[in-house]
Amino acid sequence: MTTAVTPNVKEHEGLGPLQSRLVHADDLPWTPIRFKGCYAKTLLIDKPSGIATLLIKMDPGAGLPDHEHVLIEQTYMLEGRLVDTAGPDKDIAAGPGDFIWRPAGSRHAVVAPEGALMIAMFQIPNKFFEQDGSIVDQLGEDWGKSWADTLKKKG
Repeated sequence: MTTAVTPNVKEHEGLGPLQSRLVHADDLPWTPIRFKGCYAKTLLIDKPSGIATLLIKMDPGAGLPDHEHVLIEQTYMLEGRLVDTAGPDKDIAAGPGDFIWRPAGSRHAVVAPEGALMIAMFQIPNKFFEQDGSIVDQLGEDWGKSWADTLKKKG
C-alpha cells in the first residue's frame, strides 16, 4: 500500500492502492517556500520514507542558503541556471538540459542568477543550517525531530 501522495490533486481521491496517479503539473499551484523568491509544486511526497519529487522555480537572484544533502539528491534543469556559491563545487553551474546529482553528505549554497526552473528528487529532505546554530528542514522545522527516525529506517 502506498503512502505517497500529490497534494492538491482531488482526482486521486478514491483511487485504488495500485492505480497510477496522473499529475497535471500545470494545474498545481506554485507554493512559496521559506526562501525568498523560491516556489515549489510538490509532484510526489511520501512522508514515511522521506522521498519527494518537486518542481522548483526560483526568481532571478534567488537562492538556497547553506544546506546538506543527507542522501542523494537529483536535479534536472529545465530553464535558467543554478550556480554553487559555496562548498567544494563553488562556481559550478547547471543549465537547461543539465542533470546534476549531489552525493549524500555534500554541503553547499546555490543561486539562480537569471532565475531557474528544475525538477528535484529527494530521498529525504535536506538539512538547512541556520545562523542561530539550529538545523531545520525546508519548512523550518527541527530536522532531527522531523526526519532522524526516517533516516534510521533507511540505514
